[in-house]
Amino acid sequence: MIDGFVKVAAVTPEVRVADVAFNVEACVAAAREAAEKDGAAVIVLPELAITGYTCEDLFWQDSLVRAAEAGLAEFAERTEDLPALILVGVPVRAGGKLYNCAAAVSRGEVLGLVPKTHIPTYNEFYEGRHFVPGPSDATLVSFAGNQDTLFGTNLLFACEELPELVVAAEVCEDLWVPNPPSTAHAQAGATLICNLSASNAIVGKADYRRSLVSGQSARLVCGYVYASAGTGESTQDLVFSGHDLVAENGRLLAEGRPFGCGRAVSEVDVRLLAQERTRMSTFEVAPSPEAAGYAVASFSLGADASARETTLTRWVDPHPFVPSDAGRRAERCEDVFSIQAHGLAKRLAHTRSRRAVIGLSGGLDSTLALLVAVRAFDLLALPRDGVIAVTMPGFGTTDRTYNNACELARTVGAELREIGIAAAVRQHFADIGHDESVHDVTYENSQARERTQILMDVANQEGGLVIGTGDLSELALGWATYNGDHMSMYAVNAGVPKTLVRHLVRYVADTCGDDAEARVLLDVLDTPVSPELLPATGDGTIAQRTEDLVGPYELHDFFLYEVLRRGSSPRKVYRLARYALGEKYDDATILSWLKVFYRRYFAQQFKRSCLPDGPKVGSAAVSPRGDLRMPSDACATLWLAELETL
Repeated sequence: MIDGFVKVAAVTPEVRVADVAFNVEACVAAAREAAEKDGAAVIVLPELAITGYTCEDLFWQDSLVRAAEAGLAEFAERTEDLPALILVGVPVRAGGKLYNCAAAVSRGEVLGLVPKTHIPTYNEFYEGRHFVPGPSDATLVSFAGNQDTLFGTNLLFACEELPELVVAAEVCEDLWVPNPPSTAHAQAGATLICNLSASNAIVGKADYRRSLVSGQSARLVCGYVYASAGTGESTQDLVFSGHDLVAENGRLLAEGRPFGCGRAVSEVDVRLLAQERTRMSTFEVAPSPEAAGYAVASFSLGADASARETTLTRWVDPHPFVPSDAGRRAERCEDVFSIQAHGLAKRLAHTRSRRAVIGLSGGLDSTLALLVAVRAFDLLALPRDGVIAVTMPGFGTTDRTYNNACELARTVGAELREIGIAAAVRQHFADIGHDESVHDVTYENSQARERTQILMDVANQEGGLVIGTGDLSELALGWATYNGDHMSMYAVNAGVPKTLVRHLVRYVADTCGDDAEARVLLDVLDTPVSPELLPATGDGTIAQRTEDLVGPYELHDFFLYEVLRRGSSPRKVYRLARYALGEKYDDATILSWLKVFYRRYFAQQFKRSCLPDGPKVGSAAVSPRGDLRMPSDACATLWLAELETL
């Protein structure tokens, strides 16, 4: 369970109504397959799986109840060798009443019995005829051969080897009520909720069930494992479909679809869940389960569990900022584009500015900034020629980018101005005594700062705002000239990662309805990413390619998401990058650029500490007033040392 990944399984075994011996055999086989074949550490079987859910008045038969108790004891004994926590449904008689319980079993022992809290007695359900709600306070009962089994709804099961794995149970209807027991379970410290269910199949119910499970996992920042009764149940009046689900913090990880395979297996990242809860100031958790009125039973997954690497089968998105589905990607692009444009429109209206000044290079970032500015002007019903696009050719400007900048400004209706920087920069070199033939950082940054000075002064002349073009990925890496392109009066791209910038520009190309505009946007997309601060090659093409210098943005955006949004350790980031992008990049390449990322991420915080205003558009941002309050003097030693061990 290295890195906090816990393999979980929701399994629907074949059952026979009231045939306890058959059902125990089926449950043992299901649990054994999940543990031995899938490697599941937590296994969830359906509600009343030991007897079958649809026994109705047979639950009043002493023979069935006694057989169920003996059957659970047999189940525990026959799964004693499995390194797993198993939850299985069983009727329990205590104090002269029947309870519909989730039994937690591990290493041959019944650790606890969690009774159902909400007993449905409406429509097709008539459970109140046989069962009563369980008490919240845990007591000790004698059941299945154990004299002191914990019994009560306020029970948690804590893993000895992985402190972040704390399991709680609720039963079917408990999830469907306004205030599910799992809410209190999570606030008492549970990170994994297991639901043992017998939810019948009717039209549309599967979609609602799916939304309930994923929604509850999001609300509680938890993993949620849901196992429902299947087709072996009585079909006298109802049909059960065996719908099995695994969700994590709002995301559906695995699903055994109704009338399907009867199983859902995936990995829940409990360390990530604990990290999310830590940073959420409004997620209240008791200092200990006992303080919340809960009893805790411990279970062990084996001495080697903490050092065991869980095999991953879950989807790890190689492009976490960019939806893979075309429809969702288009929706995302429209959302982001709207946020950027409305943010800028508000700032323009507030400052009563009717002019916006943008340094247009013919590259991706400045292209997106221009498109955002044009939409903002449209929102304000201002003429588009109030957007001043300034192209500032220098030592590294190529014909391709220059022509694209000019053509784009014309097609969108912006005012185009050309102000060359070569003469001014040469004068500056003379003033500071720099040899122009030395193409060092001074040579490059002098050009960037000259361009920024021009933009600021033009904005002053026109009573307008300088619109920043730098994106989130560049800010994370510090790939910006301090007080050069690093500075603006409103940074519309500050929350947009480079991998998404590309799709935003393509989205506009696909939807603008103007062939000329689309043509130039597509050529911008086809142009290598470059600051164009070094002279072009002999054939006039770009000599300086950003990704050759700092690494592939595809990798850096993946690193950024894991480090900034998820708080993953370097080892975990490396592992997930290999898993998600290993077919495209070899291990050495991933590790090399990951080291670059951490070095730059720490060393360049001083640039992020004084960023101009700009809109947050996604779940990750680096604004010093928002998501990232990081000291500029922080050391990367700890993180780099971990990378050196890989």
